Amino acid sequence: MDLKCVATINCEQGAIRAVRFNVDGEYCLTCGSDKKIKLWNPYKELCLKTYAGHGDCVMDTCGSCDSSELVSCGADKSVVIWDVSDGRVKRRLRQHAATVNCVRYNEDSSVVVSGSNDNTVCCWDTRSRNNSPIQVLKEAKDSITNVLVIGHQILTGSLDCFLRIYDIRMGNLDADFIGKPISCISSTQDNMCTLVSCTDSTLKLMDKQKGELLNEYTGHTVGDYFIENCVFHNDSTIISGSTCGNLWCWDFVSAKLIEKLKHNNKGSFTQSVNSICTHPSKKVLITSCGPCIYLWSE
Repeated sequence: MDLKCVATINCEQGAIRAVRFNVDGEYCLTCGSDKKIKLWNPYKELCLKTYAGHGDCVMDTCGSCDSSELVSCGADKSVVIWDVSDGRVKRRLRQHAATVNCVRYNEDSSVVVSGSNDNTVCCWDTRSRNNSPIQVLKEAKDSITNVLVIGHQILTGSLDCFLRIYDIRMGNLDADFIGKPISCISSTQDNMCTLVSCTDSTLKLMDKQKGELLNEYTGHTVGDYFIENCVFHNDSTIISGSTCGNLWCWDFVSAKLIEKLKHNNKGSFTQSVNSICTHPSKKVLITSCGPCIYLWSE
């Protein structure tokens, strides 16, 4: 792996819920329990802008395809679209009846997809003035923990143990029973496989088309936390956070543990590594642990 921590930034946002690179990986966004979102240049350890307007903890955030907008969601049950340059709220979308855990743009940022503890996934038209969702997906029987938007497909992970793939163009739904509550999902770069984190501290690599289990990665601890995973750099390495303060790295094919990257926790107790984001083109990784984000590079 040969990854080293090249920067540690205390974001001063309480516990960081999510860290996300923008579309070209030049900047990153953090959101936390202080109800704010911050825009960073992580390579210079520089905070560029702060966005305030949520009424409670911000759970997730995502930048648009041209970096002119960002969307966020939180425990105040709202989805908020922001203008990046002047920091104003462009839209405040309210349909969910509980905490909104995850939010994503589609490829051209014309649609926002959000998943909530109210068991629903909402699709919002970002170009319309109508603040009602254009579609509500109600098939889940428990909280939506993660959503992915890949082309015309929406992938959702839920605590009801199902990985669901909605084909919006064809009007199809494929539901794969994973057997354990799902805390996070991510995709390989070729979009042929889905990596699923379960609350029994296993990572399962699923064939997206056939729903078959291809590989399993174990050793880390997840517990009841929403611990994120990712497939790193040319689909060669599987990476997951953990509750023990380490970043766990496995070989994609053999499922052997390659490395455990330790985060330098400042304090008397170990904090979870809960959020991970990979650079879109370089061998660079950014993680969050407690109030800090960590930039990893060769």
